[in-house]
Amino acid sequence: MHVVMLAYPCMTQLDLTGPFELFARFEELSLHLAWKSSDPVVDGSGLGLIPTTTFADCPQADILFGPGGPGQINLMADREVLTFLQAQAENATYVTSVCTGSLVLAAAGLLTGHRATCHWLSLNQLAYFEAEPVAERVVVDRNRVTGAGVTSGIDFALTLAAALFGEDRARRVQLSMEYDPEPPFPGGSPSSSDPAVIATVREGSAAFQQQREEVAQTAAALRAQFSQCSVSSTAK
Repeated sequence: MHVVMLAYPCMTQLDLTGPFELFARFEELSLHLAWKSSDPVVDGSGLGLIPTTTFADCPQADILFGPGGPGQINLMADREVLTFLQAQAENATYVTSVCTGSLVLAAAGLLTGHRATCHWLSLNQLAYFEAEPVAERVVVDRNRVTGAGVTSGIDFALTLAAALFGEDRARRVQLSMEYDPEPPFPGGSPSSSDPAVIATVREGSAAFQQQREEVAQTAAALRAQFSQCSVSSTAK
């Protein structure tokens, strides 16, 4: 099975590398890091990753995956990226994401009418694209599987692995990775965090979140306009 994982500049590498590490432990899965070119991409924190295939040479995905990160806002109206995702999703068994990768899928029209999740700071933006935002760690809706923020990528990958290969094998891989989270303090989600901490995080990211919000609204409007044009063309 081919797992096509979008790799792009200024993504959050853990969105991708968490699921990658887990998927790589299943011999049935062939992993592909896809981008426009084979040049290295640098994530939002400076870590370089080398794509293993270009869009032009990419095999058909059985599992299509999109990570999130700051660079997501540059993809929301990138016709080359959105067209690639649409083409790959058409025959994919699963269409998936982690964090704000779901917003890129949504901009491509791939989450319309589906329940989905996203990083908590941007969860509401899914509704702009006629998706149903769900504040859960992993959301499965038919063949759409989405994970929430960053670290949920491993939970997402375990959920999908269990669906593909059974819970027993997924449990064995979980143990082999010693994935047994025990954070030094509570508060890893809005539901368990002190309101003062939530307010501080919101304040610190307010400027960027405003930009992300505006980009999402613009992309949603463009998506709606494109959909209307498609309907009109079909009617003719």
